[in-house]
Amino acid sequence: MIGAGAAGTMAAIFAARGGADTVLLERTKDGGRKILISGGGRCNILPARVDETRFVTASSPHVLRKILRSWPLREQITFFESALGQELVEEAETAKLFPKSNRARDVRDGLLALVAREGARFMPDTLVTGLHKEGSRWIVSREGAADLEVDRVVIATGGLSVPNTGSDGRGLEFLRGLGHTVHRTYPALTPITATDSSFAALSGVSLTVTLTARAGTETVKATGGFLFTHRGYSGPAALDVSHLIVRSHEEPERAAARLTVRWTALSEGDWESALRPEGARTVGRVLKELLPERLALLLLSRAGVDPAAQLSQLRREDRRRLIERLVRDELPWSGHEGYKKAEVTGGGVSLAEVDPRTMESRKQEGLFLAGEALDAFGPIGGYNFLWAWATGRAAGTGAAA
Repeated sequence: MIGAGAAGTMAAIFAARGGADTVLLERTKDGGRKILISGGGRCNILPARVDETRFVTASSPHVLRKILRSWPLREQITFFESALGQELVEEAETAKLFPKSNRARDVRDGLLALVAREGARFMPDTLVTGLHKEGSRWIVSREGAADLEVDRVVIATGGLSVPNTGSDGRGLEFLRGLGHTVHRTYPALTPITATDSSFAALSGVSLTVTLTARAGTETVKATGGFLFTHRGYSGPAALDVSHLIVRSHEEPERAAARLTVRWTALSEGDWESALRPEGARTVGRVLKELLPERLALLLLSRAGVDPAAQLSQLRREDRRRLIERLVRDELPWSGHEGYKKAEVTGGGVSLAEVDPRTMESRKQEGLFLAGEALDAFGPIGGYNFLWAWATGRAAGTGAAA
């Protein structure tokens, strides 16, 4: 196993359980660093519910679903609660599952302890520099150490996101060199930047919104937390639509993406009702009841509406202009925060080139793939761990068979 992140540790556990003499190689001194930083240090292990349509891939969605269903959510929950002893608790407002301890370290340490209990050897501080085949055997080259000769290899080296955790794309280069098709990679689930000063004064303001990104025929929509930052926009909703922004920015052949926002859960009709004349209420008072005050005042200013105006004084054209801002406001953007802050890597090895039952390469016998190196990612909320656990288990089980 190359890589002791989420997918690699799971692969090692199930390979050892399957009776294989298993070695887990990791370039850092401890492994599982993305686990440690996930969920703000709490580790959002899994989603409470799964919507398969929210995964993004340039490969076959059918193959993606087959891989996901190889280890259903309920079985994954049972694994963590029984084999790892981590009771999972749902955060109701976000539908995310966290360990009851709220400590990501408990998850990472628990996985590595289970790796040891299953009989696999963990070898940290091991940089793999090459991988090739001689006959039916695989030769794994290591920096400052003798080559390893093995029957089967699982590559679970991650992608390019959060490079200070040890992800440098090396595994993708190995796989490309071994004949695999690697779909163009890009930062995904990354904050969006904006040089336009329209919303600069709102840094630190957060709320729940619905964002829609459109580029050509592609549309991505997300509802969730949203945060104004000093550089642009973050929060789950912004991260979940960021991949279309990134691709629009990085790929010249793509149409420029348009980013719009509905600032509340209210529809156009709901706002029509909310802004009907009622006593001496002012437009500003209505908006401040439903939006953060700084945002409410800015939206009124952008719509050219006096916050002190009474609802009975609001002209029809002013109401329509304001409602347009509230339900279809345009968010200016200029770029993105890149891999440094991206939660995952988009693109990767085509799913058509792995057996969805075992994750064995269709290009190289005895080579298995798992995790972020594959062409699939999901939204914020434990989806990408779900993918890592499922592909890691399948690869480990397949390699041991």
